[in-house]
Amino acid sequence: MLNLIQNEWMKLWNKKGTWVMVGLMIIFTSGMLFLMKWIDTQRNNWEAQPGDASISVQVDVDDSGWKESAESDLAYTQARLSEEGLSKVERKELEGNAKVLEYRLANSIEPIDEFSREGLIKNPSSISGTVLLLTVIVAAGIVASEFSQGTIKMLLTRPVKRWKILTSKFITVNLFSIFLILVGYVLYIALSMILFKSGAGQELAWNGKEVVEVSVWGKSLYMLLLSFGSVFITASFAFAVGSVFRSSSLAIGLSLFIYFTGSTITMMLSKYEVAKYLLFTHMDLTVYETGMHFIPGISLTFSLAVVAVYIVVFLAISYTTFIKRDVTA
Repeated sequence: MLNLIQNEWMKLWNKKGTWVMVGLMIIFTSGMLFLMKWIDTQRNNWEAQPGDASISVQVDVDDSGWKESAESDLAYTQARLSEEGLSKVERKELEGNAKVLEYRLANSIEPIDEFSREGLIKNPSSISGTVLLLTVIVAAGIVASEFSQGTIKMLLTRPVKRWKILTSKFITVNLFSIFLILVGYVLYIALSMILFKSGAGQELAWNGKEVVEVSVWGKSLYMLLLSFGSVFITASFAFAVGSVFRSSSLAIGLSLFIYFTGSTITMMLSKYEVAKYLLFTHMDLTVYETGMHFIPGISLTFSLAVVAVYIVVFLAISYTTFIKRDVTA
């Protein structure tokens, strides 16, 4: 198996397109960080402009701005907690948020500014979009290209079981996605350290017993892992479609359609029970940290279970089709 994976890995890197993808990953990640730096600079320049109030008054307003926002969030959270019909998952999440907000206000602990060095480091999930697009291209073509280029017969004449060949290709796709996300993450962290200043504030969380401080680096790695979920899910779907229909263009098109329209479909069906079991609902696992849920009452464990079922189905179809396919014609 290791020899098969090594062979697929070498075949992947012998293609010029693979190096182009790495270059695009570097360009897009760098461009995103420089764009955010420009936005931050424009924001600071706007705040520094003299207005109706004096500079000293402006500073006082800025210092108390986060408290007003936290008080507003706390009032909203408490109002939600007073509602009837909340699920256990929703109530537990809201109670945790309320505890954190109360602790923050009571101890005057400022939240981390999203445009500070720490604010960027704690949430690197923005790089996953580029990784997903590039990985889908590889996943869609790694099997389909063998048919289009006519090399599938030579590949299957080797004294190796077909399921091992397909497994080596699937592992190679995921190794490539891991490589891309690591390249993007290292570059993202480096540019965040260089371009942005360190800010005040502290990340807090409720552990079920008390409010605790959260490491920025721990949160960063956790968000990176959650964001990789959408990459793995979409790449698995593209791999399945490419294997079954032998068309990389169809696999890429369907995968990107699901990725870009999934949230819209989820919102449209959010009132129905079936929405909880759709793949679209569980593709973005970072919502369990950002709190941007479309479907209330579901947990990370539930999402992982649903995703696992879909992945098994995708791979079962891929393996069944690939093993039984006649390539003698």
